[in-house]
Amino acid sequence: MDKVRSFLKREPMLTVSAAAAIAAMLITPPSKQLLTDIDWRTLGTLLMMLCVLEGFKQENVLRPLVSLTSRLKKMTSVTLFLVFGVFFTSMFVTNDVSLIIFVPLTIMIFRGAGKERYILPVISMENIAAIRGSLLMPFGSPQNLFLYGQSGTSAENFILHMLPLNLMSGVLLVIFVLALYRKNLGEEIEIDTDGTTAKWRPEGRVRRSAYGLLFLFVIGVIVTRTGYWYIALAIVLGVICAVDRGLFRKVDYVLPVTFLCFFIFSSSIAANEGIAGLLDKAVAGHEYWWAIGLSQLISNVPATIVLWPFTDNFAGLIYGADTAGLVSLIGSLASVINYRIYVREYPGQGRSFVKVFTLVSWAFFVIVVIPGWLLSSWSFY
Repeated sequence: MDKVRSFLKREPMLTVSAAAAIAAMLITPPSKQLLTDIDWRTLGTLLMMLCVLEGFKQENVLRPLVSLTSRLKKMTSVTLFLVFGVFFTSMFVTNDVSLIIFVPLTIMIFRGAGKERYILPVISMENIAAIRGSLLMPFGSPQNLFLYGQSGTSAENFILHMLPLNLMSGVLLVIFVLALYRKNLGEEIEIDTDGTTAKWRPEGRVRRSAYGLLFLFVIGVIVTRTGYWYIALAIVLGVICAVDRGLFRKVDYVLPVTFLCFFIFSSSIAANEGIAGLLDKAVAGHEYWWAIGLSQLISNVPATIVLWPFTDNFAGLIYGADTAGLVSLIGSLASVINYRIYVREYPGQGRSFVKVFTLVSWAFFVIVVIPGWLLSSWSFY
């Protein structure tokens, strides 16, 4: 029992998602349809990226990026580089992937430079950057990808409608970074590349090359939205098995399982006729607030899937889903990823993460929530 209690305390998001999935299946008994409703592509893509980026960590593949950052001598410059690195990369490789790349890098740099007190506020801003940067592109986030495919609107029209929120968020992020260092805007940082990441070992050349190529391969799978993702997954796992079989013992599998539980919950709820009837009457005309509210219970990707069939206002649903991640940790699966990365590096500090994350995110949310609601009357069609 002590081991079970310790595990539940150590993995609260998995515990919550598993409990939600079990409760939903009690309400709506599982059927064959449940297996087809689960977004296996997202789960497979996440597993591929987690495996490759664990390889990056083990082989210090990100060392050149650390070296580039080390040329910056001010905390404001380093933080803006990292935050907007997330902001822009999230547009093309999804918000989840951008956080998986930059959050470990941020922890590595700040820890090595003796600036650990800034880690929580900075990765909280990176979380905002991932959510608000990715909203610009149809493939920037899982919910955008889903809604873009369902809507039939053009990519140009989609980007046009998302641009105002994206630009406003970029300006606000600059203000937030400057506010963080307001007492000393010129605070210096000395990044020791050798102290932050180990030097490359000649014997690791094959593995580094393999992980670099696999990363480009996975990005290609994400961007092209190929239907053959399962073949890509087999290729990635096969290559890793050939070059570094021991890596599989180090990958964080909790995250894909957490996602799976959330997908089971959303599919089971949507399949319940009584709940579906209630949503049909309540959602139309209030999509923006429903997307924000429901996302706090089941996260924005499952909430989007649940609400789509009952939506009259496409703009309200997508603006709400892309704002929901600013309210709470569970509001966006990207935030769950951020939390997971941090507590893996700092076990037992989950409460500190939630406290700082909530404070920073809510400060941002109260500024953007009304503009988002006003824009939701701007029809995509």
